[in-house]
Amino acid sequence: MRRKSNNSDLRSNLKRGFGYKRKRGVTVAWVLCAPALILLFIFLVVPFITAFFLSFTDQRLIPNLNMSTQFVGFRNFLRLFMDEYFHRALLNNFIFAIVVVPVQTAFALLLAVLVNQKLRFINLFRTIYFTPVVTTMVVVAIVWSFLYNPGEGFINQFIKTISGGLLGPYNWLHDTRLALTAIMILSIWQGVGFQMVIYLAGLQGIPAELYEAAEVDSANAWQKFWYITLPQLKNTTIFVVTSTTILAFKLFTQVWVMTQGGPQSATLTTIVLLYKEGFAQFRVGYASAIAALFFLIVLFVSMVQRIYLRGERR
Repeated sequence: MRRKSNNSDLRSNLKRGFGYKRKRGVTVAWVLCAPALILLFIFLVVPFITAFFLSFTDQRLIPNLNMSTQFVGFRNFLRLFMDEYFHRALLNNFIFAIVVVPVQTAFALLLAVLVNQKLRFINLFRTIYFTPVVTTMVVVAIVWSFLYNPGEGFINQFIKTISGGLLGPYNWLHDTRLALTAIMILSIWQGVGFQMVIYLAGLQGIPAELYEAAEVDSANAWQKFWYITLPQLKNTTIFVVTSTTILAFKLFTQVWVMTQGGPQSATLTTIVLLYKEGFAQFRVGYASAIAALFFLIVLFVSMVQRIYLRGERR
């Protein structure tokens, strides 16, 4: 009887000890997460709630003392559905995402496979491919504006040289047919290094035994890539595609620096329109409605994309 009571006491003490450690671990985790959660709440949650509230008002950037802010209900949202500029901006965002996301993802995977090889100076190539990512987008956009120059720009001169003078010059940033394409090329070049690093981490996490077993079965390089590399990178691809889509919809800096949405709204994006309405036209309420609706659209696209990719993974 005494032995049983000792065993039960020992178990209860162990349970108390584990319970205390678990509670302590949870407390420490919350304390460590608190600074980040507070900052996210202040700079992400509060601004979104504020913008959502302002979207139902006629708030202006510079308040008029003679006209107080009034609640206008869904008037801003109804106006959005009839706004041709918003339709064009949203269409440009979708076109940009549909083109850039798959192309940039494919290039990133290709570069990751290349720089994952055991070659001399491979770290130099990794640095070269990643350098545009850490370069300020404003600087990148200004440099590419010179490259796109219709007169002495390098791109036009290169096209003219390789075509023997039959092609070019092209007015890349002032032609409604070419302006958005020019922005796409710049964005793919600038952002592909980020996705490349993510894919590189995924490639280095694939067990080498899988490739060794494939060699035993006399599999060629293409079969290894198709049946081992791609399936093992499914989770990485989900992250890359989702994050690239969100970044594509956030397109602003390069457009504002290079074209400011022109010519004739050919490169107008939702964020550029939001900026113009809020800070150029001072219509904060209407700009908030754009932000709220755009957030819901991007959230819906990202969720559908994620569900589809997870379904493909299964």
